[in-house]
Amino acid sequence: MTQDQPLLAVHTALKKCFPVVEEQQGLWQSTLQDCQPLLASLGNLAEQLQAAQNLRFDDVPALRAFPDLQERLRRKQLEAGDTVLDKLAEKLATLLKVRDTVSSHVERVFETYEQHADAAGLDAVLQPSAGSPSVADMLEWLQDIERHYRSSYLKRKYLLSCIQWGDLEGIQALPAAWNRIAEEERQDLVQDILLNVSFFLEE
Repeated sequence: MTQDQPLLAVHTALKKCFPVVEEQQGLWQSTLQDCQPLLASLGNLAEQLQAAQNLRFDDVPALRAFPDLQERLRRKQLEAGDTVLDKLAEKLATLLKVRDTVSSHVERVFETYEQHADAAGLDAVLQPSAGSPSVADMLEWLQDIERHYRSSYLKRKYLLSCIQWGDLEGIQALPAAWNRIAEEERQDLVQDILLNVSFFLEE
């Protein structure tokens, strides 16, 4: 077996993996966009619940004829809130699926690399070509991408797990806290890496 053949096997695995990352990144981005109106809706419901709690229904003559109105209103708002939370849980499940799909493909690339690393030799792995980054760089980028999805998913999962209807102010602050996660992340990480490998993928 020549030195090029094991390297070719790793290149083939990389060329299968990066298009999957690109596809999953599209799904990840669209899912995050879908979460925005749901989070805003949740914040609005928490605001309405707080306003209803602060309103003394007995002091409003027109409302005195409906003694159970306040409780019925609260129940309706909580039901609406639970529906939104169910939809957010579905979105979170999609983010988890993206994370797992990317992880399994990255794992396959590393298994292929480990099988062929000795035969390929370190020099070949570290050497970029005219249209292609080095295998070492591409493997490192895949690890960065996997870490990005893992960390991003866990932060969002934790944020949603902290939701309690007893903490209406916390729910109102949720959209801002969610956006803060995005601001703290390197937004263009995956896109930049995909750009770096675009010529390699066309070879």
